[in-house]
Amino acid sequence: MRLVLFQPDIPQNAGTILRLAACVGVGVDIIEPCGFVWSEPRLRRAGMDYLEFAAVARHSSWDAFMAIRSPGRLVLLTTRGATPLPQARFERDDHLVLGRESAGVPDALHAAADLAVRVPMVASARSLNVAVTAGMVLAEALRQTDGWPAAPA
Repeated sequence: MRLVLFQPDIPQNAGTILRLAACVGVGVDIIEPCGFVWSEPRLRRAGMDYLEFAAVARHSSWDAFMAIRSPGRLVLLTTRGATPLPQARFERDDHLVLGRESAGVPDALHAAADLAVRVPMVASARSLNVAVTAGMVLAEALRQTDGWPAAPA
């Protein structure tokens, strides 16, 4: 299981997602360009001292990522997703793709997804924070695939 951040805009969200991934042992792919300088202090502050433990791969573009990505489905997390999270079925090698905070992902990426999942919300809500969505969906995906890290002895 991997988290894939498509051209992230907000360093605090990226840092939070990197911390999440480090804590549960999940790799992260960053699809550039980012909307911030990678070494920005806000990224580090949000990730705190966990960034050094995050397994991060940076890719210059979506095409570069696709050329070398590991096997597994592309599972797009999107407000336009046809499959509500409670009905989604995850696999151990899924790539959970999160779009840009400001614009989501392009239509071509929607078309490339093997599964498009949305988190159900009240009708008046527009969207969740991308880091919150990552945490909610990753937790369910790890639960379904028995992918949570083992408790320390």
